[in-house]
Amino acid sequence: MRIAVVALGKIGLPLAVQFADAGHEVVGVDVQQSVVDLVNAGTEPFPGEAQLQEKLAELVPAGRLRATTDYGQAVPGADAVVVVVPLFVDDATWEPDFGWMDAATRSLAEHLTPGTLVSYETTLPVGTTRGRWKPMIEEISGLREGEDFHLVFSPERVLTGRVFADLKRYPKLVGGLSEAGAQAARDFYEAVLTFDERPDLARPNGVWDMGSVEAAEMAKLAETTYRDVNIGLANQFAVFADTAGIDVYAVIEACNSQPYSHIHRPGIAVGGHCIPVYPRLYLSTDPDASIVRTARQHNAAMPAYAVGRAAELLGDLSGLRAVVLGASYRGGVKETAFSGVFATVAALQERGASVLVHDPMYTDDELGSFGWEPYHLGEPADLAVVQADHTEYRGLTPTDLPGVRLLVDGRQVTDPAAWAGTPRIAIGAGS
Repeated sequence: MRIAVVALGKIGLPLAVQFADAGHEVVGVDVQQSVVDLVNAGTEPFPGEAQLQEKLAELVPAGRLRATTDYGQAVPGADAVVVVVPLFVDDATWEPDFGWMDAATRSLAEHLTPGTLVSYETTLPVGTTRGRWKPMIEEISGLREGEDFHLVFSPERVLTGRVFADLKRYPKLVGGLSEAGAQAARDFYEAVLTFDERPDLARPNGVWDMGSVEAAEMAKLAETTYRDVNIGLANQFAVFADTAGIDVYAVIEACNSQPYSHIHRPGIAVGGHCIPVYPRLYLSTDPDASIVRTARQHNAAMPAYAVGRAAELLGDLSGLRAVVLGASYRGGVKETAFSGVFATVAALQERGASVLVHDPMYTDDELGSFGWEPYHLGEPADLAVVQADHTEYRGLTPTDLPGVRLLVDGRQVTDPAAWAGTPRIAIGAGS
């Protein structure tokens, strides 16, 4: 097949590579010329994705994968077009911002030719594929969905850093606007993906037809919103445990020792492209979902809660040299999307602290580009807050932060024994 992949980001590029590695001709489209140039040079534009560089170095010289900024070079004549353009959410209104996706959809529709399968993999509010993309593509292309082309939704379910492994591990969900469209999607994904055996699943691992495009849209929102709600509950337990002097981690371990409890870990923040965003996409079509809204608000308040606990113990933070350890939204990933670092820095600054940021994955210049003063272990500090669970922080000791008066471990990653004699608190640890 000839396949076009729209948007070569941290999900789109590995998908394009996966399709090419399965023996197909792939053209990737991206608005950033720098990304296109790097891909065409066989060089990964971003670090940290397992196997990506090795596969690029093999597939690009072989002519199986190339990139362009021109939809006219990618979409016409394609058997399938897979769209992985980011969908943003307005921080103030919590409403989806379709700007980038609308632009991409218009561009692909202008060049769409008959016989093409169009699959959206970007997570969407329920009803978007049928109610927004179908009429937009039909109007611009002059083609009719179900007759001239098929439109489906098939959510990506992978994590950056392990995309290729996750593509094999998890069932590929598809939903079409017709039975013929759903069948086209099943045929396409069965031709480009392979799946691990999963005896734990109720049915064989592979391509799963959800029966409707709306069910496929909701499945992705539901599985991610579940995690946000679960973490919100864990954080609520943690806040109470702090007041009662209880170690919530011991409580959660005990609860999860039987098969009906799956309480997640509490922490200072919930970040990344998915968990903080998709509950708000769900709320955009189900505004009465009070449980979802409350959990999202509670999780968003955790950085301020952690800084508030520091102020309870140290008093006025004005003038203190405070270090936020971790800019990334989670350990081992060089990504700041919706990271708790932003709210943590803001909460410290609101209390008058002089804030510095450390992250082993970022250079000083990169940290400085966010407007932060970089910190280096071994420099003086009054207060330190662990925001990301990088492995480098597990062995942290007071000698790494000379003069530190308090460590707030927002991820429960440091060793309490290593901090004997120096105040240390962890969210939900009851101390």
